[in-house]
Amino acid sequence: MGKMAASVVDYGEDAFRKIFKFYKRRQPPPDFSKVVDFSSGPVSDKVVSTELDPTSVSDGEAREVGLRPVREWRAFGLQGYPGFVFISNPFAPGSQPVWVRQCLKSYPQKPNVCNLDLHMPPGETEDIWGKSADALRCQPSGKRGPKTLLEKLRWVTLGYHYNWDTKTYSSDSQTPFPADLHSLSSHIAAACGFSGFSAQAGILNYYRLDSSLGIHVDESELDHTRPLLSFSFGQSAIFLLGGTRREDTPMAMYMRSGDVMVMSGPSRLLYHAVPRIIPTLSDSDDLIRHYPPPEGSTITGLVTAKDWEVCSRYIQNSRVNMTVRQVLGPGQSFPETQSAERGCDRVSDRGLKKK
Repeated sequence: MGKMAASVVDYGEDAFRKIFKFYKRRQPPPDFSKVVDFSSGPVSDKVVSTELDPTSVSDGEAREVGLRPVREWRAFGLQGYPGFVFISNPFAPGSQPVWVRQCLKSYPQKPNVCNLDLHMPPGETEDIWGKSADALRCQPSGKRGPKTLLEKLRWVTLGYHYNWDTKTYSSDSQTPFPADLHSLSSHIAAACGFSGFSAQAGILNYYRLDSSLGIHVDESELDHTRPLLSFSFGQSAIFLLGGTRREDTPMAMYMRSGDVMVMSGPSRLLYHAVPRIIPTLSDSDDLIRHYPPPEGSTITGLVTAKDWEVCSRYIQNSRVNMTVRQVLGPGQSFPETQSAERGCDRVSDRGLKKK
């Protein structure tokens, strides 16, 4: 991971925190040469190809949610991280815009919960898209006006709503999980060997270029035998994957638009973080240019040109990440009292610490 990463670790030190600060710093900029880039294939001796199950999802099922046939996916693992699978953009050309639109227009709608609900009257967060679209659409490229509500979004919760204070889920705070995201998640999980995955909770994090995601472990779900799925759209991020202790030196990797990570087995409870967002999309990228979704997809026609005008403007300065979880295993129910020490972290802007 470079000279800094190799020289920083002494016994008992918080190696993860040091690497996090290394990649987060602005001046002098860090050396990114040792960051694993899965879009280039297995270029590191720690990267290994991973076989998926092409029979688990039919071509038609994949096409319905905007995915290419499973046999065309490029999947990788990391030596020393059993259960970790990285799928390098399995989305068919033209389908990513649909999921960007869902994250910006559909999923923040009520009854789902977002960070703005904590300090705004309910009526003001009722239609975040409607209150933001015109201002974003008319905003000159490269010029900043007053932040819209959409640009103030930091997180949205779906299904079982995560409680950031108690770091728990409960049956008392639940809304219907989006059917389209459930279908997408179950197909990804099935291809990785997890048939029957039930998407019950989602946390969407919205990153600006100066945002980061703190060091944490996702352990608030009651069933850890089911994988955690992570979907990225928009600008790229540096993702750090560590061990079971903060003294373990993490590995850095790029998460680019369309990339999917699956954390299962021993990797399900590892420390991880996002120290930095890196602007890599340009006006010539497929995602910005917006191809029409593939024929035969149930998501065809979901993104209008008017919608995409807002979405493409938004992601030129932002990244959206969806993490999907199965909270309860078969036959499980919530206990009367719950506690967790190291649950999900939330996105922070530069200079702000939100815990």
